[in-house]
Amino acid sequence: MLRPTLSLANKLRFGSILTNNRMMANEVQGCNSTINGVIESNKDWAKDMQTKNPEFFVNLAKGQSPKILWIGCSDSRMAVDVLTQTKPGDIFIHRNIANRVPSEDINALCVIEYAVKHLKVEHVVVAGHTSCGGIKAAMSTDSVGILDHWLRPVKDLYIANQKEIDSLPESDRVDRLGELNVIQGVNTVSKLPVVHEAWKDGRELYVHGWMLQLHTGLLKDLDISVSGPKQVDSLYKLNAAADH
Repeated sequence: MLRPTLSLANKLRFGSILTNNRMMANEVQGCNSTINGVIESNKDWAKDMQTKNPEFFVNLAKGQSPKILWIGCSDSRMAVDVLTQTKPGDIFIHRNIANRVPSEDINALCVIEYAVKHLKVEHVVVAGHTSCGGIKAAMSTDSVGILDHWLRPVKDLYIANQKEIDSLPESDRVDRLGELNVIQGVNTVSKLPVVHEAWKDGRELYVHGWMLQLHTGLLKDLDISVSGPKQVDSLYKLNAAADH
């Protein structure tokens, strides 16, 4: 197979562009204390981990075998490893605005399939949090750009449950819709073919719904865990997954 080659002049020009880009990147990074602080903190963390366990990064580079898939909100306050006191490699994570689990979203579906089929996680956690900006936006008539499309199913969920939600004190309404959104996510995950395949193969796989209480830092279990096809409507029991 013939491979494209660069002329000497193009190589020199390309090299010059790369050098200029690196110089500009270094200049920007040197002037940005926020980014610089992140890099320096990373160096301190890596050094500390290496000191505590010289084999830590050697083992980490060998692969991953997490037991949990976490589907959560992109909110910067939901620092999964911090709030769960877990280490790199413990939790496989997928995050988006308002922790949605759309059955037509190829991104989310690929993450779930990889985690369940290939990593063979034992738990899938759909996790929302209190005071979620995405949930709040879905309850408003104010436009938030492209997010209007993404949040429309949450808006539909609000409309379908508006009587219950609006009967609550105003301060509790966003959080209640957030809980309903998590419940919907758990229902969606528990109906996916890849999940039913795991149950059919006799694997233990649980789907949970949690809410992070930002005012306390505690995770609230919504007690809606699904552990097998017997908890799913018969119409979704694909591939004749056996009840258990």
